[in-house]
Order: sequence, then structure tokens, then C-alpha cells
Amino acid sequence: MKIVAIQPALLVGQVEANLKKLEQLILAAYQEHQPDVIVLPESMTSPNVYSPLALQTPQPLQGEPLQLLVRLATQLNVVITGGFVAIRDGHAYGTYILVEANGDYHLHDKDIPTAWEQNFYRGGVDDGVVDSTTLKCKVALVSGWEWARYGTAKRIRDQRAQLILGGMCWYSMPINWYGVLGKWMRHEHQIYKQQSEALPAQMARLTGIPVVHAAHVGEVMSDMPLLPHVKWLTEMVGETQICDASGKVLARMSLEDGEGYIAAEVEIAEPQPLDQVQPRYWIPDMTVTSKLAWHLGNLHGGLMYRLRHRFKKFPWQN
Repeated sequence: MKIVAIQPALLVGQVEANLKKLEQLILAAYQEHQPDVIVLPESMTSPNVYSPLALQTPQPLQGEPLQLLVRLATQLNVVITGGFVAIRDGHAYGTYILVEANGDYHLHDKDIPTAWEQNFYRGGVDDGVVDSTTLKCKVALVSGWEWARYGTAKRIRDQRAQLILGGMCWYSMPINWYGVLGKWMRHEHQIYKQQSEALPAQMARLTGIPVVHAAHVGEVMSDMPLLPHVKWLTEMVGETQICDASGKVLARMSLEDGEGYIAAEVEIAEPQPLDQVQPRYWIPDMTVTSKLAWHLGNLHGGLMYRLRHRFKKFPWQN
């Protein structure tokens, strides 16, 4: 099957403008490539950065983002995937969706919101593997730093999925700080770029199936958790890739390539993993800084979500 993956540069909080841009990219990619599948990243309505604007961006599950995906899937007769922070059952989730060509859809809630994302939504419990009637195979939906964990690869292997579709909003360390701290952060940024480039092929080899990874790209200004007057200029690291089951990169867009889309054909077959799932948490060799940001962000963000939700401080609770 032929698959398109889209790498957008989106604006924080600008849900309507971001959806219009995505529609234009989808239509352009379809006109050029006539694909069977079109893959968007997670957080397609607004980048998942730490900002007061992120409190305003969650959308009802049946709202405009899903309606856009359903309309384009049925209009173009393709499968479309993408994710956004969706409200349902009184909570917000980092939901990634596969829409069939007939408009039916499947949901996957990201299992652990990444660090400060815990402020804005809660984690899910599903295994992320769905049966696509259009593609006639089992598809694993993978969102955010689920890509970076051996547990995700094990879950996909256990469910005998035959294709991975998903995406990432991988923000980086601040690139606008100066001095020794700024040098340290820029060093971490380079590590993130290397890790994000390697991950899609690593996941393909671990699961033995084709992988499609759509990513955000470009600079985004956000705030600093616990330090609201400190600005965090982050850079979405890109690395939209399509890999075959052996981990060979068939098409790629890096950070330097900017916004756009790629296309490639993949073959669906029974899984044949090449690498073993290791008895550790992370697939990349995460730095101490990354691990510290992960644990502190999860702790602070999870507490803030529970407090806001308990006292009905989220705008969507009104």
C-alpha cells in the first residue's frame, strides 16, 4: 500500500488555523501521490507545549478535528490517522484516531502523557492495536513517547500487529538560553535530534513490521513549568519517516527539511522481528536531564491535572 506521512509546522492554540493548514497539506499530498493511507502526528490541533493556551485547545471527541478526518477520509476514499487532546466522559485524553475510508473510526489514548503534558490530559489504558477493515490488517497506533519505550514494542508484538501508524510532537530543550546553561541545553537538543532520527527504524526492527512516523517541526515559544516568567523556545525535531519491516528508511523529512510530506509503498506481511525487546524502560539511551524532566514533569503535571479537574478549573469543564 502507498502511504503519505505529513510533517506540519503548527501554532500553539490556533486550532482552526492549524486544521485548515492540515487540510491543505492532506489535499496536496493526495493529489500528488494518490495514497491509500495518510498519517498525521499527534496533537494536530496545537503543539503539546507548556502554555496557558494549551488549556483552551482540548476539543470534544466528536468535534471539528474528528469531523475533518472523517470528511477527508470518505471524500478521498483513504485511511487517515491523527491525534488531538479529546474530551470525553468528563476527562481529556491524548487521543490518536484511525479513520476508515467509510468514516468509521478507532481510538487509542496515549498511555502516559509526556512530562508537562500531564497538566492538560490523563493517560489511557487500551493496547493501541485495532483491526482496520479498509486495510484488512491489524494496525498499531503509537503516539508521543510511546515510540521510545520497549513496553510499546512488546505490546505490539504480543498483539501481532502488521503495521504501525502514529506520530510525535517531540519538543526539545530550550534553544534560547545563554551561558553554560544554554550550552548544556543545546547539547541536549542535539541528542534529541539523533534519538528521534533513530527511533522509527528501531521500532520497525523490534516489531518486524512497517512503521510510519509523522512528526511536528519548527520553533515554538512556550513557558517554563514552575517558572512562568521564563520563556522556553523549543524546536520540534521533525523526523517524519516511513520504514519497511527491516528498518530500512524508505522516505524521510528531517528538522532541516521543514514542513511538507513524504510518500512510500510498504508491504504488509506477518511480523518478523529482527531485534529483541530489552528488559529496560527506554529504547534510546536517555540522558539524566531527560529522565529528570520526565519524572518531575509527570509528578507536577499529574498533580495539577487532578487539582484543576477536582475544582473544575479547566475551561472545557464549563
